[in-house]
Amino acid sequence: MTSISLHRQNKSKRGGQALLAQYREVRRASEALSENLSDADTTVQSMEDASPVKWHLAHVSWFFEGVILQPFLKDYHVFDEAYNFLFNSYYEVAGERQPRPRRGMLTRPSLGEVLAYRQHIDTHMGKLLAGPVTGELQQLVELGLNHEQQHQELLLTDILHLFAQNPLKPCYRDPEPLAYDTGKTLASGLKAFGGGLLDFGAEQSGAFHFDCEGPRHKQLVHPFNLARSPVTNREWIGFIEDSAYENPLLWLSDGWAAALANTWSAPLYWEKREDGWWSMTLRGMQPVDLDAPVCHVSYFEAEAYATWAGKRLPTEFELELAAADQVIEGNFSSSSRLRPAPVVAREDGAVAGLYGDVWEWTSSSFSPYRGFKPFEGMVGEYNGKFMSGQQVLRGGSCATPCGHMRSTYRNFWHPQKRWQFTGLRLAEDS
Repeated sequence: MTSISLHRQNKSKRGGQALLAQYREVRRASEALSENLSDADTTVQSMEDASPVKWHLAHVSWFFEGVILQPFLKDYHVFDEAYNFLFNSYYEVAGERQPRPRRGMLTRPSLGEVLAYRQHIDTHMGKLLAGPVTGELQQLVELGLNHEQQHQELLLTDILHLFAQNPLKPCYRDPEPLAYDTGKTLASGLKAFGGGLLDFGAEQSGAFHFDCEGPRHKQLVHPFNLARSPVTNREWIGFIEDSAYENPLLWLSDGWAAALANTWSAPLYWEKREDGWWSMTLRGMQPVDLDAPVCHVSYFEAEAYATWAGKRLPTEFELELAAADQVIEGNFSSSSRLRPAPVVAREDGAVAGLYGDVWEWTSSSFSPYRGFKPFEGMVGEYNGKFMSGQQVLRGGSCATPCGHMRSTYRNFWHPQKRWQFTGLRLAEDS
């Protein structure tokens, strides 16, 4: 693997000690997520889209090794030559790799060996960051940390999917009362926004951002109204009870085909019992919280719901406009709730719940902004080559690390995917 330049200036250059402290914090967080899992839990792969926990822990270390340690640390020797094949994800420049659907076949190395690999990487990253830190090195370390935070969320969604296949429905974390103060007013209604030719996207200089978040550019937005809260489980049950899953007139053609092929009749993990709807969560089977945002729905389901409700999905620019001036706070992974919570109304009447709880599907396809330039070298494969056939989501979820989020962040998934914490918010033209 070769050294690269991210071809942008970072005005917020920090010393190596501050960067090392952040590095250690992110790395500890990843290992904390796997603390209560057995070697078997971390080895199994539940479907082609998911990856074993053990693979996630090793892959992010492989990234630091290939992108940073090999090019930047003099006389560095790789931990194991075979790991480049085992833990490369999709980087063609890095060479051949274990096929994604067969990552669950990697019974070796063991979890203990993967953790030893992580320790090896951490030791050498500590040596590297103890010396001078150039702007390029800082940017690559920040990229590696943001990459690892993405895999922290994937680790949680993949272990949930795995445990949902187990007849025992095991708990990732112990079940506990998820009390909610019903005395608080829940967010509701629509808020009006004016239009105009406005600026969107990340500045080329300044704090870290992925290449697909920029460049900053002008975008015409027409006046619109945006729901103050994401669609709730209570509202989604109305969609189910109106036989919307059996009504082809509500669905896009590809969406209807997906619904039929996969026999969709409710969000992923939902189960109808005599006492109502239940759902598999990271805390085991739980009654569906009627006032919480619906999650584990595909773009196709979100689009059908919007049609049924007489509204539409917002564009990514409408959500960015609504979120731009808000403090980044919400129900993120640090809250330890590990599932969406009811969204409380804001005292200022602003749109609520724009950060955390659920990633919100938008009507925007994942495509490059005008003037987009991918990172150079191997990491140029990070986002740009996926700009086809996927939809943008905004806002983060209850499995997203809080420090990972920003108003310009563009997540993206294929429209039929459901195993992430994905929901929706409604909009309309004003």
